[in-house]
Amino acid sequence: MNTSDLEGSTLDYWVARGLHEFIREIHFTDSGETLSIRGNDRGKPWDGRFLPSTSWEAASVVLERACKLEMHDHGRGEVVCTVSFGKDGKPVEGRGASLRLALLRAFVRHAFGDTVEGEYLRRPQSLLGARAEPIGESSAVASVEDVPSPDRHIGDISPVPRP
Repeated sequence: MNTSDLEGSTLDYWVARGLHEFIREIHFTDSGETLSIRGNDRGKPWDGRFLPSTSWEAASVVLERACKLEMHDHGRGEVVCTVSFGKDGKPVEGRGASLRLALLRAFVRHAFGDTVEGEYLRRPQSLLGARAEPIGESSAVASVEDVPSPDRHIGDISPVPRP
């Protein structure tokens, strides 16, 4: 998918992936619609919703990483911003209906290039550098060691077998 087409929760996800130096885990709430993160940004713990596409509070972590920012509002419902991240970073361009959207798209472009790898799985992930690994969740299915015993009654306590 082109970074210039990202919006909503998909944009939020890729921004979070690009902030791998401060985000440790990505989770999804509200049936997979809302992004939630765990991390620590410059001594400030962050454990909760992360919606930079709709909140300047969340988008500020990207804005604070910008070393140089130029923006132009052409008056046609499109803002163009050129941003340099890092003191030696080359300028990248982002476009969107607002400065926030253009800034976030520029950040994702800086972190991943002109395209990102298609669909993302809406399940918990741990960030290991730029790579995301699914976090295994415990299953509701009984474990192998928990074999049912139909001849026992509820509440029966049996001694642990001796070796």
